[in-house]
Amino acid sequence: MWWQDTLTLAARPRGMHLVTGELVAAVPLSGVRVGLLHLFLQHTSAALTLNENADPDVRGDLQRWLDRAVPDGDPGFRHTLEGPDDMPAHIKASLLGSSLQLPVRDGRLLLGTWQGIWLCEFRVQGGNRRVVATLQGE
Repeated sequence: MWWQDTLTLAARPRGMHLVTGELVAAVPLSGVRVGLLHLFLQHTSAALTLNENADPDVRGDLQRWLDRAVPDGDPGFRHTLEGPDDMPAHIKASLLGSSLQLPVRDGRLLLGTWQGIWLCEFRVQGGNRRVVATLQGE
């Protein structure tokens, strides 16, 4: 079986946001014995990643590290028409990526104990974000 839909995540401020529950609730995993869920973020200034789901300090630490590595307003950037946070957002999104491929078994994602899906918002205010969810399985 195949299923696909475009999910909309509400606008969030800059930061790393745990969205596992929100995405899982929108995908019909219950009928899948074995399969794969592919999540694709349709944006160039945000990312999806899989990481720590328990301690919010991990999300904050990664955000601070990325902000130091690729600071807003770097004078070397030429792409500045959309604001000082736009080019850094593109670089951060390229570093972390726009998609995840996750295994499904018996109606649930096979995530590790401490793994969760993060929406990484790199703009000061990025707006709603679209995620194409494609489920394949039996």
